[in-house]
Amino acid sequence: MQQFKVSGMSCGHCVRAVTQAIQALEQTARVEVDLAAGLVRVEGNLDAAQIQAAIREEGYEIAPA
Repeated sequence: MQQFKVSGMSCGHCVRAVTQAIQALEQTARVEVDLAAGLVRVEGNLDAAQIQAAIREEGYEIAPA
């Protein structure tokens, strides 16, 4: 499972946007979002660069956690 620090997430819409962006690349990816900690965990076959690009495209800042 890969983990990333994502800033700018604050609500359910943010969770949906991040989850849908990742699952658009891999439908079966498991995505966990912890709003309080600002963490996104992804389990699947995507590499870190793909995940980071998808989340950045939604307008969030992201870095490996």
